[in-house]
Amino acid sequence: MIRAALRVLLAAFYLIAGVLHLVFPRPFITITPRFVPAPEVVVWATGLAEILGAIGLVQPFSRRLRQAAGWGLAAYALCVWPANVNHMLIDLARPDGGLGLAYHVPRLLAQPLLVALALWVGECWPPRRRSGA
Repeated sequence: MIRAALRVLLAAFYLIAGVLHLVFPRPFITITPRFVPAPEVVVWATGLAEILGAIGLVQPFSRRLRQAAGWGLAAYALCVWPANVNHMLIDLARPDGGLGLAYHVPRLLAQPLLVALALWVGECWPPRRRSGA
C-alpha cells in the first residue's frame, strides 16, 4: 500500500518536472554543465524521459515495464546530479548568495534517496526471490 502510494507520488513528481522541462526549458538549460553537448536537446530529452518514466511507473499492465521505468528514473537521477551541483555553484556565486546552502545541500542529499525510491517503487529492489531455488 505504501509502495503504491509512493509510486504515484514519485510519478506525479517526475511528470510535473518533465512537463516543466518541455514548457519552460530555459532554467534547466542555464544549469546544464558546459561539458554537456547540445543542452537544448538534452533538456528536451530529459523532460521526455521523465514523462515516460512517470507513465511507466504507474501503468498497471506490466511489472517489467514498471521495473524498466524504475531503473530508468534511478539512472536519470544519477545523470542529472552534475546539473544540480552546477546549479548550486552558479547560485551561490550570485552576489546575494542565491537560494543558499539551506536549499542546495538537502537537494543534493536527496538525490540518492530519489535513486533508491525509484528502484523500490519500480519493484527493482529488493530483488524478488525465485521460488523453488
